[in-house]
Amino acid sequence: MSLLAVGISHQTAPVALLEQFAMTRDDQVKALHELVGSDHVSEALVLATCNRVEVFAEVDRFHGGVAEVSRVLARQAGATVEELSPYVTVHYEDQAVAHLFTVAAGLDSMVVGETQVLGQLRTAYALAQEEGTVARALHPVAQHALRVGKRVHAETGIDRAGQSLVTVSLDRAEARVGPLAGRPVLVVGAGSMGALAATTLSRRGALVTVASRSPESAARLAAAVDGGTAELADLPQAIADVDVLVTCTGATGLVVSTDAVATAMAGRPGRPLAVVDLALPRDVDPGVAALPGVHVVDLALLQGERNGALLHGDRPATGADPEAGAVGADDVSAAHALIEAETALLRAERQAAAVAPTVSALRSQAAEVVDAELLRLSTRLPDLDARARSEITRTVRRVVDKLLHEPTVRVKELASTPGGVDYADALRALFGLGIDAEVPADGSHLAEAVGVDPDELRPGGAA
Repeated sequence: MSLLAVGISHQTAPVALLEQFAMTRDDQVKALHELVGSDHVSEALVLATCNRVEVFAEVDRFHGGVAEVSRVLARQAGATVEELSPYVTVHYEDQAVAHLFTVAAGLDSMVVGETQVLGQLRTAYALAQEEGTVARALHPVAQHALRVGKRVHAETGIDRAGQSLVTVSLDRAEARVGPLAGRPVLVVGAGSMGALAATTLSRRGALVTVASRSPESAARLAAAVDGGTAELADLPQAIADVDVLVTCTGATGLVVSTDAVATAMAGRPGRPLAVVDLALPRDVDPGVAALPGVHVVDLALLQGERNGALLHGDRPATGADPEAGAVGADDVSAAHALIEAETALLRAERQAAAVAPTVSALRSQAAEVVDAELLRLSTRLPDLDARARSEITRTVRRVVDKLLHEPTVRVKELASTPGGVDYADALRALFGLGIDAEVPADGSHLAEAVGVDPDELRPGGAA
């Protein structure tokens, strides 16, 4: 069994395509069970955010696992595997571990160093636990990733700028309408992103009003930021009264129509409106951007800024460049070094776990042989006194333990070296243990076996 990561993110796909992958909790549950119900996937975790949808899975075949995960992703997007293949990335074994750690640390986010993805990973792991789709293989990987994410933020300075999609987007809004202190702002959505937006706005001195499909949630969030509430039914009037509109709901359809914003703008001639849409799929009708006096900031704009900056070798406005941006190159280098060390540590743990059944089987077989021979001795020498029988038993067990000590210690030590699991194979063959091998491969020899170019297993290699 081996770890596989297959997904699509802002690094490879346009926001318009990412919108097709937007997943509710029910969608994630369905995907999880569809994955573990397939032939080659035994465990699965689905991480779905506004920047990515990625599946981390334990599989028994590389090629079969990629095909099955890709099929589930394609179904979710309403597309074919062939249509998605240019945008899908595949990571295997150590690469998959390093990628998950990088994601958890916020190094693969649109805004490098943001911490929200760590909470999203924790939520995804909790859901997989509830649904019973993570077990012995993925539990330690997910737990290790959460620890690595926390370590990176605690021991490096990658989040010292305190940036997130919310702060970067609000910076864009301020550039359009001016400082937010004392300005009325409407936040539509009271989930985790809405709460982050409302809190950030409050810290900047904005006068926050919250609207949500759940009046109770809107009231709780408004109270937390000393703000007010509005009804979604009164959206045109609520928009007319503010200078900034922030939307971040979990709706699957449009929440803010062009007509609603046009009506609001008619009642506020000469006052510009900044619209910040942080939802995926988007909350705001694309036609809103064409209205006079309205400035829209959304994920597509932020992605375009990032890609444009990278194309021209400039510093991305979102701080997404691993070598520059709001985050210092030294901090990013330190984070990557920590991830590399933690990846090696987990590799050693996984390889040690892989040989554990062999060691256990060997000792169990030896114990059975000793017990059988002692029983045979007891039958042949029924008059042997208890003291002699006890001494013989201790001696035989001591001899066997000493004979097994070196090979069992060595096979554990060698498991962490390249090709180390081959020693476990040899031990099984030599002692006729007859247990199923669970050998995590490095990917190259498996790629040759299934006719895949080993280069396709490089970090970020396309499926």
